[in-house]
Amino acid sequence: MAAAIGLTPRQHSSGGKNKLLGISRRGDAYLRCLLVHGARSAMRTAENKEDRLSRWIIDLQARRHANVVAIALANKMARMAWAMMMKNVDYDPDLAGISVS
Repeated sequence: MAAAIGLTPRQHSSGGKNKLLGISRRGDAYLRCLLVHGARSAMRTAENKEDRLSRWIIDLQARRHANVVAIALANKMARMAWAMMMKNVDYDPDLAGISVS
């Protein structure tokens, strides 16, 4: 789902050398915009929270640029939304910081 929205890096690979470029920006621009704005909002409030997802955001912010963190979080939110729709479950903050399979 994240790839269809355009939240994954575009690849330019050959001969076993993988090169990841910027986000592809293909797919639904409005949905991608909403996810990125939601991610930026979550980034602003993460330092006041202690859940797994907020700790993941804070750790990532210490290592990466804010724009990279926003796209990574938007990608994670899209993957979580897809998993919740496919499994027909509600949001569980205890599972938000880990991948659901």
